[in-house]
Amino acid sequence: MRVAVLREDNCQPKKCNAECHAFCPPVRNGQECIVLDHKTGKPHISESLCIGCGICINKCPHDALIIEQLPEELETDMIHRYSLNGFRLFRLPTPSKDQVVGILGPNGMGKSTAFNALSGRLVPNLGDWRAEADWDAVINSLPRGELRDFLVEVKEGRISVAVKPQNVDRLPQRVKGKVGDLLRKVDERGLFVELTEGLGIDHLLEREIAQLSGGELQRMAMAATLLRDA
Repeated sequence: MRVAVLREDNCQPKKCNAECHAFCPPVRNGQECIVLDHKTGKPHISESLCIGCGICINKCPHDALIIEQLPEELETDMIHRYSLNGFRLFRLPTPSKDQVVGILGPNGMGKSTAFNALSGRLVPNLGDWRAEADWDAVINSLPRGELRDFLVEVKEGRISVAVKPQNVDRLPQRVKGKVGDLLRKVDERGLFVELTEGLGIDHLLEREIAQLSGGELQRMAMAATLLRDA
């Protein structure tokens, strides 16, 4: 299976000559492998017509294209798709009560997308990125079982999910004040002393968040997440 990804932020049609389209061999042979959007000028790539030559990648002056050869894509169970040439996620991990479920994998495999869906921050669109996503459609697409029951409770607000920020280096820009004040504010479980001592940050409670190192920010974020009643 071949996957084409357009880096939307990198693609700048006004600052290039559409080299991806102009040099594409299938396009030169009359096939609509790459079609330029009439409004934005950005390319839409047909993965079924793409031959994987890599010419568009090399010709793009803004490093906006990625073409990857992957194991064959599943034909069913698509959970979310960001755009025509955007990332696609198939299936979701199933959280189990009183058990730890770990997800391991390289960057870009969909771990964050899966967590956002399970936490209710993202309503999956089942692959139709143009339609408004709907929880009922997602739930009805799943077989009866733990995952379906879990998402029903997420939709109805009966499950609270706490997610630790991935990029903790941005926290000092978003949260001001002292470490202790922040953690006391989010302590919904009465475990302030136990967790701050257990994570070795009890000596940082009077320190300003902006003064923390990267490792200290990680431990503070872990404590803040674990203190939530989730």
